[in-house]
Amino acid sequence: MAQAPNWSAAPQYLDKNVKDFCANGYTDDSFNHCAHFVAHALGLSVGYTCKKQTGGKHDGASVRVHELFASCHQVGHWADRQATLLECLVFITHPGNVHLKTKTMDNHPTKHVGVFSNGSVIHYSNTKDRVVRQTLEEFRHHYPPPYNGLFFGTVLGFG
Repeated sequence: MAQAPNWSAAPQYLDKNVKDFCANGYTDDSFNHCAHFVAHALGLSVGYTCKKQTGGKHDGASVRVHELFASCHQVGHWADRQATLLECLVFITHPGNVHLKTKTMDNHPTKHVGVFSNGSVIHYSNTKDRVVRQTLEEFRHHYPPPYNGLFFGTVLGFG
């Protein structure tokens, strides 16, 4: 993560399929692209990337949720997020998969990430194969309990 993320870029991806934004060809609709979208939209390249996966020639974007979580400047329970934090990453998973003291998240298949900005969540819907915008309450139902614990993450000193 070399530069501050461009939070306003995320809405430009609405209704787009991964084929519309990944020039490296990591576009199989059977893959989970939530972290992949977030990383392309915000310019994040940590851990394993689409470029590494495909041998692509373009800038690589992260593809793993738990690696995005670990790279955050600050993480915490969503309920502990300060109201003044208007832009951040929002993660959803079973609370037992998250270890705040070590800033790690288990690599469990039931985890998801989106961009929280202007009071809504923009994320890649793997069931609709496109980027969508939802209210936080809609996003909270992405997984049923107990896999619907919400967490925030700040990037590059934001927050």
